[in-house]
This record gives sequence, structure tokens and C-alpha cells, in this order.
Amino acid sequence: MTDPEQKQILEQWLDQHKGLLFKIVRAYALTAMDRDDLFQEIVIQVWHSIPAFRHEASVTTWLYRIALNTAIKWTRKERKHTQAEALDDVHHLLSENKTTDERLTWLYEEIHKLDEIDRSVTLLLLDGFSYKEMAAMLGISESNVGVKINRIKKQLITQSKNYDNPGI
Repeated sequence: MTDPEQKQILEQWLDQHKGLLFKIVRAYALTAMDRDDLFQEIVIQVWHSIPAFRHEASVTTWLYRIALNTAIKWTRKERKHTQAEALDDVHHLLSENKTTDERLTWLYEEIHKLDEIDRSVTLLLLDGFSYKEMAAMLGISESNVGVKINRIKKQLITQSKNYDNPGI
């Protein structure tokens, strides 16, 4: 695969799936600087993985796995990743839509408080993946996915009551 072909694939994938990547980044990194660093690391990992993509899974599934694994590793290391890659040509594709909805901000803060696997399950659920797909991506059983989803929902419901009635 030539560099121009790889660059074209990267641009296409980022254009089509940047919302998915931003969602993962926002769940794993709270500050703007950390989100930028993590997003850059995910893009670098995607870039390196393109030649290995064999179309055995959908692009969405492939990108999810790369992004989640990268975010989990990045979180565990708790250090800034400063790999320099020449990705300036695709910078226009990477601008995040800024949202001011405080409920969404609250939700991402709550998702960020979850452990790594629960965060991943939550994001996959929000994007409509089946239990079977989630289990395959995360390496856990479908029944474990179901139990985790049930617990996460209960936890978020409890936390939302505190959000709706601050001071209680």
C-alpha cells in the first residue's frame, strides 16, 4: 500500500467516523489538552493499522477496537503521548463540534468516572452495538455485558437524581 493510498483511507475514515472517535476521547480524557493528545494518539494508531485491515470486521468495529484499546492504554500510562506524525494535511477533518449542553457534559463526566471496561461498554451501547458485538470487542461474555449494562444504568440513574436535585 502506498502512502497516498493510506492517507486517502485515513481521511475517509476520519471524515466518516470522527464523531465516534470524539465520543471515546471525551469519555477517557477530561481536559481539552488531554483530549487533543488522546485523539492524536488514536489517529496515529489508526494510521499504523490501515495496512493490517483485512475487511473481516466493519470499519466502525475496527476503529472502535483501535480507539478503545488506545484510550485504555493511554489512561493506564497516565502520560502524554507526544509522537510526531505528519498529519497536518488532515487537520481540517479533526475539528470537534463544540457542545454547550450541560446535560451532555454531565453525562461524559459520569462516564469518565466509570472504570475502563464500563466506559467502553457504555460507549458501545450508546452507539447501538449488540451484546454479541460488545462481547467480541471487549473479550468478555455476552452475559457479562448484560450485567455490566444493568449496573451502569442503575448507577447513572442514581447519579442523575443528584444532578436533577443538587443539594440533596
